Amino acid sequence: MRKIKLIWDFRGQDALKTAEHHAIHLKEFATKEALNFYEVNIQSLSDVYVIAFIIIDETDMITFRDALKPNRGEVA
Repeated sequence: MRKIKLIWDFRGQDALKTAEHHAIHLKEFATKEALNFYEVNIQSLSDVYVIAFIIIDETDMITFRDALKPNRGEVA
């Protein structure tokens, strides 16, 4: 089964803090909805650009996408 990485982009001086906070909510959502995930994390791409992401099974992609509105996704 393919894994999908759903990604949220955060830009600006507060991007790191915002992405860290968003990652907490991603974990909470998956736990509350009893959905499996492989990883929730952030990645700093520059001082003012950070992504938050969750890696999930492709079968759960629609549920996460519709509820959480990621900016983009890719095969993990």
